[in-house]
Amino acid sequence: MPPIANDTRSLIHAIIEKGSMKQGVYRTTLEVFNNFKQVVEEFVNTNKGAMKQAPTPLLFEFSDRGTFEFQLKFGSDILIFFMHSNVFEIPRDHAMMKTGYIKEDKNRSYCGIIHIFNFLADSFRYNRTDDIGYCIGRIFVNQENHYFTEGKKEIGLLFNNFAANVLDRKAIQTILHSAILYTLNFDLLTPPYDNIKEVTLAEIQTTLDSVSIKTGKRLGFRFQADIE
Repeated sequence: MPPIANDTRSLIHAIIEKGSMKQGVYRTTLEVFNNFKQVVEEFVNTNKGAMKQAPTPLLFEFSDRGTFEFQLKFGSDILIFFMHSNVFEIPRDHAMMKTGYIKEDKNRSYCGIIHIFNFLADSFRYNRTDDIGYCIGRIFVNQENHYFTEGKKEIGLLFNNFAANVLDRKAIQTILHSAILYTLNFDLLTPPYDNIKEVTLAEIQTTLDSVSIKTGKRLGFRFQADIE
């Protein structure tokens, strides 16, 4: 058989093998994401009664935004859970690439990613499109349903045993509680005076019309250095 035919056979085999592996990662991540949706929706439904006992009405609701997004709204905050539709390989210089778990099987380094973003509820209520949100965590899921997280404080510290961590219902609940707790303690700070001491007429007119001064919990501060 001519060499070109052998090369074609190997090429087709490689396409099928890698494509099938990535499809497996995608399906696993999507299943995990749907489990996240279910857990968050149940969390809201189970605790609605307790929230109604608050001295003043508080925002507390779940919103399904389609295949790749859902939202948890509570108090003055919104957590947006977003699943990327693509599969990623962990960077070669990442600490996880040095683990025996990945060295045994390189395919374990291919992951789907679920992001958790924190926005102010008022940013949506008043359509303040220039407001800032923050990625407080992201979850890496491989084909074997093993996971690790990156993020702020306990979100990034507690879930890093990639070889042992399986993303089951209990793990999802723990991540959810950690994200909510971090958000509750991640307060809105007054921006430095020098950042807002000048304002244009157009900006103040817009502000008076739609309350649209750019707002974010750490606007004007270095979020990466937040060590509260």
